[in-house]
Amino acid sequence: MRSGQRPGHRLGQRPGHGLGRRFGWLWAAYGTSELGTWLAFGAFPLIAVQVLHAGPAEVAALASAGTAAGAAAALPLGPWVEFRRKRPVLIAMDLVRAAALLTVPAAFALGALTFLQLLLVSVVVAAADITFRAAGGAYLKTLVPAGDLLAAGARLESTAWTATVVGPPLGGAATGLLGPVATVAADAVSYLLSALGIRATGGHEPRPGRRPAARMRAADLLDGWRYILADATLRPLLLNTALFNSLLMATQPLLAVLMLGPLQFAPWQYGLAFAAPSVGGLLGSRLARPLVARFGQHQVLVTAGALRALWPLGLAFPGPGTAGLLLVTGVELGLILCCGIFNPVCATCRLERTATDRVTRTLTAWAVTTRTATALLTALWGVLGSLLGPRTAIGLAGALLLATPLLLPRRTPAPPPEPAPGRP
Repeated sequence: MRSGQRPGHRLGQRPGHGLGRRFGWLWAAYGTSELGTWLAFGAFPLIAVQVLHAGPAEVAALASAGTAAGAAAALPLGPWVEFRRKRPVLIAMDLVRAAALLTVPAAFALGALTFLQLLLVSVVVAAADITFRAAGGAYLKTLVPAGDLLAAGARLESTAWTATVVGPPLGGAATGLLGPVATVAADAVSYLLSALGIRATGGHEPRPGRRPAARMRAADLLDGWRYILADATLRPLLLNTALFNSLLMATQPLLAVLMLGPLQFAPWQYGLAFAAPSVGGLLGSRLARPLVARFGQHQVLVTAGALRALWPLGLAFPGPGTAGLLLVTGVELGLILCCGIFNPVCATCRLERTATDRVTRTLTAWAVTTRTATALLTALWGVLGSLLGPRTAIGLAGALLLATPLLLPRRTPAPPPEPAPGRP
């Protein structure tokens, strides 16, 4: 083998380029479902308010309780999925999400739609989404050579930000013309197309070597957390990610109240302030790979992770008018640019440090932790916003976010070796 050439690359093939037909289908499936998700962004709260005449408490419960219950429902699926081929699981989760979402327009057409149904659908979709992403990480690790994981992650990250830019404006137009129920139907169709794309990946997926016990033990549910807590890099990375994401997301409803209420921004201005900066995510995901090649994974992880914590405090200070809109847009641009760099590097580090036979359980534990923390802090910050006012509560979250870089790993040692095939 020629010096510097890694296994898994054809002679003359540049790493990260030409990731193969199978990854291409997975990439297309991911992009389709992401676009559908952003087309239907905010559809459930709109349906709850406009169709079911729900109040603020019910809308808040739909956002927080649905996510938390979905995370709890996904917990036992991690150990179950770990020892099964991942491609059929991915297809099944796409079909489950599509079927659950299609019940909404069906019930609406029959005049039988209820708030309880919306809540149950949000739980099913959240559980299937966590399971899909956990199985998808494990499948990606078998699909792409280890040296190309960052390139693959950066492509998926850039696709996610592209959908963020394109989806909400299209979804808003569709909602204005056809109503929010139509965007839910479009989201369901996107999952059906995603299932077809994953099926088209084809190829042979090896069966995991060890079969699970006939009966799942309670301890099996904790395997993912035990693996994370035992790793000196994954442990602080999870704490950092969970706290950062949950504090950031907890302020979003309060920022909407502040901008659409006291500051009197029009809804299109509010949407523009968050859609336009998503271009920073595209740029950041493009920069991630060359930055890692120049400075190393750990340096980029720590620097981008620290820089992203500096921006959210600025969201507590917008005023009315153009200056306030430009402030929010600029803060979001800087924040999303740093996140666009951090996210694929973090995902690559996580996959590299996780043994192949532990990926699904580890990613499930990761997602359950971050989503549960987000649901709890969103509910808590809703109370704080009522007591202190939205601007003060946003500022408090921004101040706490300044401390999150202290949770980043001090160093990133080499990933542990993979266990020998067939050994538990």
